[in-house]
Amino acid sequence: SLRFPQKLWKMLESGKFQSIWWSESGKCVAINKDLFEVEVLGREGQQVFRTQKIKSFMRQLNAYGFTKMQRNFQRSASLPEFLAEEAAASANSQILYYFNPSFNRAHPWLSETCKRR
Repeated sequence: SLRFPQKLWKMLESGKFQSIWWSESGKCVAINKDLFEVEVLGREGQQVFRTQKIKSFMRQLNAYGFTKMQRNFQRSASLPEFLAEEAAASANSQILYYFNPSFNRAHPWLSETCKRR
């Protein structure tokens, strides 16, 4: 069976899942937490990963050297724009971003170097 990084790569490249995707740069993995729990971890009989818990999945990411990234939002000076940005940021709060220097869409061969810590 495939190791965790290979399963993750295959999932990202398959286009079958709406809850997980590459960031625009291809350097981060983006995960819609709520949707991922239903779409991937909640699958009966055809599990991709050996867990049904998001915390266990996140521990796996950490074990393979992925770090959680914070989204930096530039804040506007005007109140209406600021409030609109806050609403957008809270909608994005369910999106988690993970980075690993050895996990890059442009360099697939690097994923072979992702080792469990």
